[in-house]
Amino acid sequence: MRVNAASPLEIRGAALRRGGRELWSGLDLTVEPGELIAVLGPSGSGKTTLLRAVLGLDRLSEGRITALGSDVRRAGNRRIGYVPQQRPLPRDTALRGRDLVRLGVDGHRFGFPFPRRGERARVDALVDAVGGRDFADRPVGLLSGGEQQRLRIGQALADDPRLLLCDEPLTSLDLANQQAVVGLIDRHRRDTGAAVLLVTHDINPVLGKVDRILYLAGGRFTLGSPDDVLNSRVLSDLYGAPVFVLRAGDRLVVVGAPDAEASHHHHDEGRA
Repeated sequence: MRVNAASPLEIRGAALRRGGRELWSGLDLTVEPGELIAVLGPSGSGKTTLLRAVLGLDRLSEGRITALGSDVRRAGNRRIGYVPQQRPLPRDTALRGRDLVRLGVDGHRFGFPFPRRGERARVDALVDAVGGRDFADRPVGLLSGGEQQRLRIGQALADDPRLLLCDEPLTSLDLANQQAVVGLIDRHRRDTGAAVLLVTHDINPVLGKVDRILYLAGGRFTLGSPDDVLNSRVLSDLYGAPVFVLRAGDRLVVVGAPDAEASHHHHDEGRA
């Protein structure tokens, strides 16, 4: 792993309020090079808004964010990669699969993006990196959700980001494609030392890769290792109500969280 001296992401004293409701406050978070932090919590807890604030698209109510050594004030840092929520593209989308990846390479240029030799080679390399050679020349709207999401990963990696933000990247994907996407994200951070902040409602596919968990719920948050966060005592305190973390075979299942999503289960991959 290539190690960077500075922390790619620092959040200090952050608070988020929406519609007169405080989602959370007092958040201090430093994400180190090569670290993968999963962000969990029920719908409406501010997970996606946190990513948008790091991107400079939304403003915190209080606090500051430093990303890649600069205060975040507006969008546009191309060294921050972003994987959006997985939504199928319309079937008649006038792009090939590789064109979706190319948007990450030349999408910042004004005017019609005439391919250049170096950019074509970069697109080819990204397509190969995400295992997309067999479908990269097909219309993107005809690709499966998993194929589209692989190409979005390639797009996000176009500028070799030191910070990668992933917003529910595994939603609606089958197990094989979930594992493939997780593998791509994990390989990038291990090869480059990039930091990863990954929002998910289901920790199952990524728990074996996660270094820490940021859990948002009930206007509060907790931050720690998976073993420190995913237990009955911590989650009961966070929600202010009895919450039980049960072991079912090789799975951890959260029961009783009053506003958690229906599929909020936690997979324990070899943890004691």
